[in-house]
Amino acid sequence: MPYTEVAGDRVPIRMWAAPGEVEGAAMEQLRNVTRMPWVHGLAVMPDVHYGKGATVGSVIAMRDAVSPAAVGVDIGCGMTAVRTDLTAERLPDDLGRLRSALEAAVPVGFRAHDEPVDPATVPTLRSTRWDVFWDRFEELAPAVHTRRSRALHQMGTLGGGNHFLEVCLDDRGAVWLVLHSGSRNIGKELAEYHIGRARELPHNQDLPDRDLAVFVSGTPEMEAYRRDLFWAQEYARRNRDVMMGLAFRALTEQVPGARAEQWISCHHNYVAEETYDGVDVLVTRKGAIRAGAGDFGIIPGSMATGTYIVRGLGNPDSFNSASHGAGRRMSRNKARRTFSQADLVEQTRGVECRKDLGVVDEIPAAYKDLESVVRAQSDLVEVVARLRQVVCVKG
Repeated sequence: MPYTEVAGDRVPIRMWAAPGEVEGAAMEQLRNVTRMPWVHGLAVMPDVHYGKGATVGSVIAMRDAVSPAAVGVDIGCGMTAVRTDLTAERLPDDLGRLRSALEAAVPVGFRAHDEPVDPATVPTLRSTRWDVFWDRFEELAPAVHTRRSRALHQMGTLGGGNHFLEVCLDDRGAVWLVLHSGSRNIGKELAEYHIGRARELPHNQDLPDRDLAVFVSGTPEMEAYRRDLFWAQEYARRNRDVMMGLAFRALTEQVPGARAEQWISCHHNYVAEETYDGVDVLVTRKGAIRAGAGDFGIIPGSMATGTYIVRGLGNPDSFNSASHGAGRRMSRNKARRTFSQADLVEQTRGVECRKDLGVVDEIPAAYKDLESVVRAQSDLVEVVARLRQVVCVKG
């Protein structure tokens, strides 16, 4: 659908969501973005909702500045999906056994690997030059210098919350592995460190929203943030690569001979250097994926509502962006108060997954309707495949 333009201060707000359906707190966050002197443009995705520090589902283009809160605390969080050569008939009858194998291969929640994963032992792993990547750790903010061992042990781990690892089937019966995770605690600590530093800078004292404090190009603070930011984004990508390799190995142990045929990976909490209207800008996507012409992307729903594989249409009005998922329609606390374990069992019927109160905040009804979200961005992406999960691993 075409976007709706809502008046802002310095720039308009381009919305792929109906303005009347966006909660007031989120709209105020968005209006505050348009009041910032560095803002070049703002696009809002159909999964938009209020977020800590900055709105989830927002795409902000700034000239010579970046707001670390507009990236989010899980720097580089995103998705990876791999289509295999398997079909549904070759999956084991006992999907519970397959889920257990995946949970044994990939630590979830607060768990980490007992020993750091040796990349040489991980099949189908795409990441290279691990020595160079880890050598750069010593250049990061001093606040995390004692965290190297933990970061090593957490490489290849899922985390909790809305992070997941799934076995899915597409409309043709092909088997996919799909996962959602980010930069684990090391990314969170780097994000919180820099958000705190930005709030203290003199040029941020008069902002309408101090949570949107920025670093400005040409300053030591900006250079330090960019160094840590891009390292954390790379950590997140490598983390997903390792997990996918471990998950694929677990799958092939259950179904020998499986091969990976297509590999898609995309961040949805990150910064990119791009050019629009002839202007070089820093684009922050918090809860949004890049959807440049031909770019493959992944838009998930919830524990039982499936995932879309999409291809970007390259719409500059959205700064070549699309939504990162269905987006929450109620807070985790409200979901826990509203739904019971019986509700969770009913709403995840047919999916091999946890069905206990520990994940009731992830119940499908706590999220927006995925089909509506995808339809609302038909001018941003085209659908390549629709996946439905048969196994879902959650922290």
